[in-house]
Amino acid sequence: MSAANLLQHAWQQARTRRALDAIACVLPWALVASTVAWRWHGVVLASTVFVVGVVAAIAFGVQRARKLDTRWLVQRLDAARADMEDSADLLFAPDAGLTTLERLQRERLQTRLRHGAAPDLRPRWSLRAIVLSAALAMLAAAAVVFWPARPAQMFDDVVAQLSGEAAAPTHTRIVEQNLRVTPPAYTRQGARDEPTLDTRAPQGTRLQWALRLAPQPAAAELVFHDGRRVALRRDGETWRGDHVLTRSALYRLVLRDAPPLREARPHRLDAIADHPPQVRVIEPDRSLSLATPGQKRWPVVFEASDDFGVAPVARLRVTLAQGSGENITFRDQIVTLRATGGATVKRFAHHLDLGALGFAVGDDLIAQLEVEDNRTPSPQTARSASLILRWPSELGTETSDLEGMVRKVMPAYFRSQRQIIIDAEALLKDKRRLDADEYLRRSDAIGVDQRILRLRYGQFLGEEAEGEPKPPPTSDDVSAVTESDTEAAGHAHVGESAAPQDDHAHDDAKGTATFGQEGAVLEEYGHTHDHAEAATLLDPETRATLKLALDAMWQSEGHLRQGHPERALPYAYTALKHIKQVQQATRIYLARVGPELPPIDETRRMSGDRAGIARRDDALARATPPDPTLDALWRALDDTPGREAAAEVDFAALERWLRTNESRVPDPLSFIAAVDALRAQPACVACRHELRAKLWPLLPRPPAAVPRRDAGDADGRRYLDALRRETTR
Repeated sequence: MSAANLLQHAWQQARTRRALDAIACVLPWALVASTVAWRWHGVVLASTVFVVGVVAAIAFGVQRARKLDTRWLVQRLDAARADMEDSADLLFAPDAGLTTLERLQRERLQTRLRHGAAPDLRPRWSLRAIVLSAALAMLAAAAVVFWPARPAQMFDDVVAQLSGEAAAPTHTRIVEQNLRVTPPAYTRQGARDEPTLDTRAPQGTRLQWALRLAPQPAAAELVFHDGRRVALRRDGETWRGDHVLTRSALYRLVLRDAPPLREARPHRLDAIADHPPQVRVIEPDRSLSLATPGQKRWPVVFEASDDFGVAPVARLRVTLAQGSGENITFRDQIVTLRATGGATVKRFAHHLDLGALGFAVGDDLIAQLEVEDNRTPSPQTARSASLILRWPSELGTETSDLEGMVRKVMPAYFRSQRQIIIDAEALLKDKRRLDADEYLRRSDAIGVDQRILRLRYGQFLGEEAEGEPKPPPTSDDVSAVTESDTEAAGHAHVGESAAPQDDHAHDDAKGTATFGQEGAVLEEYGHTHDHAEAATLLDPETRATLKLALDAMWQSEGHLRQGHPERALPYAYTALKHIKQVQQATRIYLARVGPELPPIDETRRMSGDRAGIARRDDALARATPPDPTLDALWRALDDTPGREAAAEVDFAALERWLRTNESRVPDPLSFIAAVDALRAQPACVACRHELRAKLWPLLPRPPAAVPRRDAGDADGRRYLDALRRETTR
């Protein structure tokens, strides 16, 4: 083993010894602290205190071990081994700053370390300190354990005993108190003991009180703020009571035939509501999906979460919609799914067999997951969003509907992107036999065609046209070109630009219009881009797809105009892919009935008669009047000096208002506690301020008003007076 490894090992042993020595001195006092917590607050708090004490002892030991740094190691080596010749610091010095003699000395020391015995640098155990600490801790723990359970006498009782008077107690004391909290089993939370009478627990939790009072009353009960009462039964010296927590409440302990409690403040019980489960769709990533040719399965994945746990079994409702128009039939099927994952977050996955379900062209398949949580006896149910798988109908078929007609045939210029791809590929093949200028000119001409097509698409998104571009030829249905025809057309039309065509010419189109095709009729007798409503005919998904096509066309146009068709082709293919998706959008509806405007009375034109015409100005709405109860309470809580404000508070009216308007208060229990504190101590200024602060958010906001104009300084007032005198002359 090298000298460095030997020193590192010895150094680590020394640090470990120092850390263990420090922990042994401190750890007994962590046991004393946990004993104190157990004696007066129960096992749960004692365990927590002991864990915190152990962590603190370990941290103290680590901090003590870190003090054994390199400087300590050098001093320890020089003191423990005489063969180091007080030169141990050379073992840790950098090579750059050493002389030749110092390097020789360091090599001698390293040789002695390698051939000699391993250095033992561990400090001695602090046995005296450890034994003394353990003995004192044991004495302290024993004193805590054997300390009498009855607390010390109150000050007034001690005064009475010293004065020799056997006076009756003036207050009832709670000698011992414990609140057992047992949440419902489905929450997977264990029972616990609360040292106080306040708690926060899920709805349906069973609460068990155990109280020891001195002196013992004749009867005791728990009175809630809403009028409910829980009578306590006496079991020896202990008063016990049970209650199921259904909603948040304030309560107080009421005694009969006994002095009042020294602390009569209300105690708070907060009920944690069990929220219904949440369902999130993981796959597919959209609510409407289009089936692809040859697709046999449709995967669906859901994720369900709940605060207390999700049931391991869920139901997947699958609905198959077949037919069109008024002849639509629905067929439902329930599929039981098993979950994977943890208790509060589970995942449900399934692959739907399209063939077994009978899914065909023109059908819609709808899937929805229904999950439950673990609440008993009545679990809560949640449903996911509906997922739709649609198999688009064939283009050209028509549907009849009373409200609208489906436009399934796009204009012809929605199919000319493929011709641009053909021309660009043909130009790339002829690149070697063309000079640079001709190559750039033809690429720029294709870029112009791409620009014209992009502007045509932009009109369907409501974009403005740039100048007056000429559209590409629309007489050819390029989408019907086969692969062989595509290649032949690429060679036949190399370098040919699109023939000019008037943007609004229809003479030729009338002769070639196809009877029954809605797109041809629209092109023959009207222009879609001439109307602002044309941009709203597309559904959001189709508009987003068309926007992606426009972005790709923009990139393709830029590269073509710069003479780089090879860079433009990927964007052109992307644009073509999005265009095909737009062509398959079968849910594009056109309104059949136009707006029905009232007839114009020609006799009243240019007459100025406004009879029967409603005012266009917005009517002034009456402002909401302030709540009289809250307004009276706010005025009563005014802390003007010398005013008996609390005596004027109508607590009965305030309680009636709170019962009917509890939803308006952010924290009703705190509001009730503030009212109760002021009722118990009418002269308490702090209680009045606290209730006033809780009342402020409930008051209506005062309406906006025009601020009064500043009168100005002396010079300004003289100027205004001079103006008034001039106007009166």
